Parts: sequence; structure tokens; C-alpha cells
Amino acid sequence: MDPDLQARPPAPSSDRQEPHRRRQLATVVDVARLAGVSTATVDRVLNQRPGVRPVTVERVLKAAAEIGYVLDAALPAGALKPMRLAFLLPAGSNRFLTGLGRLIVESRERLASFNIRPRLDHIDGFNPELLAQALRSIGREVDGIAFMAIEHPTVREAVDWLAERGVPTVTLISDIANTRRVAYVGLDNRAAGRTAGQLVARFIGPRPAKVAMIAGSLSYRAHEEREMGFLHLFHELYPAIQVVGLREGHDEEARNYRQTKMLLAQHPDLAGIYNIGGGPEGIARALKEAGRQREVVFVGHGLTPETRRLLVDGVMDVVLTQNPQAALMDCVSIFTNLRAGRAPTEGTARPNIEIVLRENLP
Repeated sequence: MDPDLQARPPAPSSDRQEPHRRRQLATVVDVARLAGVSTATVDRVLNQRPGVRPVTVERVLKAAAEIGYVLDAALPAGALKPMRLAFLLPAGSNRFLTGLGRLIVESRERLASFNIRPRLDHIDGFNPELLAQALRSIGREVDGIAFMAIEHPTVREAVDWLAERGVPTVTLISDIANTRRVAYVGLDNRAAGRTAGQLVARFIGPRPAKVAMIAGSLSYRAHEEREMGFLHLFHELYPAIQVVGLREGHDEEARNYRQTKMLLAQHPDLAGIYNIGGGPEGIARALKEAGRQREVVFVGHGLTPETRRLLVDGVMDVVLTQNPQAALMDCVSIFTNLRAGRAPTEGTARPNIEIVLRENLP
């Protein structure tokens, strides 16, 4: 049994009818009732102690905000000043990142009740100079930054410049090497690439075949690592399947459409496509126009309303994804740990690679 769900207090009753009275008298017991967890779990969350899953932390914070529970009294001494956190994401049409940004905005009120003031900023997703400038500029205004990194010297310099000034950074979804960032929140992307390769190979079966990859941009370490994992898997285990090339689509539907059209024209016997980044609708459109949507194995990343529809339609076969809410709360936990003098990743865990098919859609 989930320990967070043990020893639940009785369900709430008529006090839901008296919002003003509840705001004045709200207690830890009230928060526990509304969140559906034990008072011990609420105590751990409010006092920023480890051992509570991110999704449970989020539920407790939501309950506390809803009934107006005052959290400042439960914060450690010296932590009463709101912690200003910036989330810096690439602008563009990547639906998973758009959904993550929306989640950050929607969580502002809940996180504010936990003495955290989040903000969301965007930059051109493939411009390292703009990313480095944004890091330096935003870093003057906040207490920490979570951002999707680009592998580039200017970005590494900006991260280290922030560290020297006491502004910690957390890389989100895509990491960066040889910097003083404090933690990475995201998938093991090499393992994700190998997982995609294994799925494509098993769908194709034991026969010679050709498969291709479409990336957003290899300036993202996440995309580069997924490519490496995918390639190595076929080299090691499925030498009869040929990987015919890698194309960049910059997460754009129109560009992915053109890239897929060219791949199908050059390789009429293409048996599989691995979409490393966003823009799956373009790939799906090209496959449908060629009448190949039932023949070409199509694996991609990020469960969104769009990829969900493609799974239901049978155009996509598999979506590899991660829980965006858990990623957000892990970032918050890391910065909270730093403020409290704990190890950055205490109480957090590397997210699992979730494999979603039409038959197990959540």
C-alpha cells in the first residue's frame, strides 16, 4: 500500500459549505482530508522534508491553496522570503513543451501558497546565444532557473556565471555537460533512444528493413543521446535493419512533412520512422498521403492531445513520454532542498520512460 495514503482522516463533510470560516480555521487535518493523505504526509510536505512523491506533494499543495491554509508558519526559519523561480523553455510548436509551459502557469497559485513565485519565459528554441543572454538577464531577477539546455560554449559560460553569483540552475528535459548546474530533471535519453529502437525492431520483425530518424535539433543533448541510443541498439542487436539517415525538423510540422516526403521518395521500402523531437503531425500527414500509415512503424516522444489522436487513429504506434507534473515538482523540490541546505536531489528520482500505445492510453 502507498504509505502516503495510509491513516487518512475522515472525509470532509459540510465544512465545504463555509469557505470563509474554513479559511480562518484551516488546519493540517483539513489539508490532509482534502488531499486524501495522512497528516504525517502533509507535515512532511509543509516542512519540506523528503520522502514524498512529487505527485503527492502537488496534491497537498493544491489542497492547501484551495482551503487557504497559511504555509509560511510551517516554513523553516529564514525561508519566509518568497523564492523566485524562472522556467525558461523554447518557444515553438512542440506540443509537449507547450503543455509543460501551460502547467507551470496553472500551478502559480498553488506554488505561491508554498512561498514559491514561479515565472515562465520563452526563447528561440534553437539559438544558443539568445539562451545564454536570457539566462544572464533573468538570473539577475530570480533565485533559481530551470531551463531546457543547448550544448554550446556560450550556454555553459552563462550557467557557470550564474553559479558564481549564487543563482542555481537545473536543466530540464535536455542536459548540458561540464557545467556547474546543480541537477538534471529528465529522462535517460540514451536509454529512451534504445527503447525506441527496440520497439521499432520488434514491430518490424526478423527481416531486413530500413528505418529513419527525424530530430528536432542535435544541438539538444537529449536529441543527440536519443540518436546514439537508437543507432547503437540496431548495430548491436539488429544488423539486418539499416538506419538510412537522420534529418532535422526543428519540431516543425511543415518541415517534418517535407522531410518525411523525401524519405519515402528515396526509400520506397522504408519500414520505420523514429521521431526524436516534436512535430509528429507532419510525419503523419506524409504517411497518410502516401498510403503508408499502416505499413511504416512510427514511434515518437511526448504524450499530447495531438499524439494521442495519432495513436487512436493507428498512425503512430508508440509514444515515449514522461510525467510533466512530476518534472515540475522535482524542479521545485530541488530548489527547495538547496534553500534548506539539503542535497539538491534528495527526495527526487529519475523519471521513468513511459511507453504508451493505443491500448493503454491513460
